[in-house]
Amino acid sequence: MPSPLQLHRIIATANPTTTVVNHQKQSQPTWKTPVPIQLPDNVFHHHTHAVGCDQCCSSVVQTISAPIAAVWSVVRRFDNPQAYKHFLKSCHVIVGDGNVGTLREVQVVSGLPACSSTERLEVLDDERHVLSFSVVGGDHRLKNYKSVTTLHPTAGGGSGPSGTVVVESYVVDVPPGNTKEETCVFVDTIVRCNLQSLAQIAQNLAKTHTKSS
Repeated sequence: MPSPLQLHRIIATANPTTTVVNHQKQSQPTWKTPVPIQLPDNVFHHHTHAVGCDQCCSSVVQTISAPIAAVWSVVRRFDNPQAYKHFLKSCHVIVGDGNVGTLREVQVVSGLPACSSTERLEVLDDERHVLSFSVVGGDHRLKNYKSVTTLHPTAGGGSGPSGTVVVESYVVDVPPGNTKEETCVFVDTIVRCNLQSLAQIAQNLAKTHTKSS
């Protein structure tokens, strides 16, 4: 897992440049689905983002050797993202009770180009295993960030246990001084680390459940 210092360097502001004011009408956003695997029709639209000319979007896919119920039990906890997102050190629910519309404030570990983030729960679908949130405030560089996470069951090989495929996609503004590629590398790195951590936690939960049953 990269250190906070390494992540800070990825998105460190480039050399100062002259700002050019363009008074032309802004182009309309482009609808993109940055997912490299086939998804069920009932969740496909969740990963389709309206991407503006100064935004970028991407996705990360993680396979987890644990049943979808174990993975979802961790992901759906909007009030406890630091359980598997190790770049967060705390979370406080500001408004709501965990349903859609709930607001949380998370504190970020030192060393990253951020201190805090205020986030709104946009979608929580326990039947289809979909969670989406958007960033609505805070002290950070990732403006207008919106993330969608979906879980998909996979059949186990032979008599083996079933597994889960996690897909997380996002759209975000490109910070001044950075390129779309640099921004995607930075965010992809954080999301990938989060999902790898999620895999370890869910797999341990599944093993514990198997031993106790």
